[in-house]
Amino acid sequence: MVAPTSAPRLRAARTALFAVFGLNGLVSALWFVHIPAVTERTGVSHSTLGMLILLMSGSAIGSMQAAGTLTDRFGSRAVTAVAAALTAVAIIGPAFATGPITLAAALIGYGIGFGALDVAMNAHAVEVESGYGRPIMSSFHALFSGGSLAGALAGAAAQRAGSDIRLTMIVTAAVGLTVAALAAPNLLPRTGSARERTASATAAADSAASGRPDDRLASHRDHAFASPCPPQTATTREPTSSREGHDTETRGSHAIIAPGPRPPLPSAATTSPDLNTATAREYSTPAPDGDGATAAEPRTAASLDPRADTPHSASGPVPSEAEARAELSFAQHETSVPVAGSTVRKVVALAAVAFAMLMAEGVVGDWSALQMSERLGVEAGTAALAFAAFSVAMTVGRLCADRVSGRFGPVAVVRWGSLLAAAGYLLVVVSPWTVPTVLGWALCGIGLSGGVPQVFTAAGNLGSRTAATDMSRVFGIGYLGLLAGPVIIGWLTELVPLTTAMLFPLAAMLVCAWFARIVAPPADRQPAPLRPVAEAE
Repeated sequence: MVAPTSAPRLRAARTALFAVFGLNGLVSALWFVHIPAVTERTGVSHSTLGMLILLMSGSAIGSMQAAGTLTDRFGSRAVTAVAAALTAVAIIGPAFATGPITLAAALIGYGIGFGALDVAMNAHAVEVESGYGRPIMSSFHALFSGGSLAGALAGAAAQRAGSDIRLTMIVTAAVGLTVAALAAPNLLPRTGSARERTASATAAADSAASGRPDDRLASHRDHAFASPCPPQTATTREPTSSREGHDTETRGSHAIIAPGPRPPLPSAATTSPDLNTATAREYSTPAPDGDGATAAEPRTAASLDPRADTPHSASGPVPSEAEARAELSFAQHETSVPVAGSTVRKVVALAAVAFAMLMAEGVVGDWSALQMSERLGVEAGTAALAFAAFSVAMTVGRLCADRVSGRFGPVAVVRWGSLLAAAGYLLVVVSPWTVPTVLGWALCGIGLSGGVPQVFTAAGNLGSRTAATDMSRVFGIGYLGLLAGPVIIGWLTELVPLTTAMLFPLAAMLVCAWFARIVAPPADRQPAPLRPVAEAE
């Protein structure tokens, strides 16, 4: 079983991963703000540049898939460190490119590093979040946004100062390599990976299902009597039969074997209150009546008190509450180990939600300023407020999303965030004024800020043995949405005005709100707490 990670170790890993997320945002922004300088230096046309950027995106998507497999094999710590160093070095390439061929090679290299780092660092974020036991994924993405802002400001300052792009990128690479070198030793070792946690859980389920004593099942049993219940009336009768050794009770598709003597039960005053109606009926003992027929005689928790005679039935001893607890715990544990087909369906559903959310985000980046300019007739400086409001709102939203998720759950973050983004798009579509339109784009930023981190967390917590590969598929399809969103809007503008085309991402947000339940953690889908036996009477 995976040993728990100490609090100082977790804090160090979180800080190191903050730096990695910030580095990724910094490098990305520096590339974006230097695109005009690279275009001028290489002499490529806008159409050629578009094809080269598409080539870079394709290499990033391919790298994401490879990084998922490598992360499952070698752990997210190693892949994160290598990918961070590769990304830092690769940013130098575009600065030294002299033509379309060298620029293509440079962008392919950068795309490979960026894609691998995106998967590995998010996979590691899931591990750190698991150690904390509370939502912290959005804070990592907030650091990415902060790094992007810092990179944009640094790039603008460097260009205003007349700095050579090659010098700027060399300094950036040096900073990136330093961050990677300092962060790598502080990341969590592979023993905290989701794959090993899943393997441990699967071994526990297999051991219990085959009837072998297992310390993990025992820990479930020991944990079963954590909460007290009020005393209940005992009803006992003489046993009619007994069995030695192992007693087996078959329930559904598996058997629970209680080895040796039954474990002692707590007194009635400390018995757990958690047996529901179904369990109480299942463990009612058929007692002979006057004419030889049998009638169900319900058993309360106190009737199983060890100070009384051990209850039996005509077919054997009545299982104790401890055994009922062990069975229920095992059944819940067994159902938490995912089936391959179920995992595939969840990956597809999560990928679809990621596609829709990142598509809506991509639309804002490429079309928000133009929408304000065309619809409202404002100047370029005012139109730029649309994306500025979106970016600030998204950064603030990501800083707050973890607390919201911890209080209300990830489903609420995705559902209400999607509805908030839909409201923002609706305001953009209907508003003929500048301030409400800017407010609409800001609402989109707040609404979209927490959704994608929740989807990534859900993808990393599916429990499969290829967790990082599953995440890479979700990332890859989501990244396609980021690229496809602006293209889809461009196609729609051939049929309808640009503002009307914004109804498409609005509809996508409504779909995400409808399917928000897909991000629910496994604990949210487990049975409700059991009720005392007395309630079943």
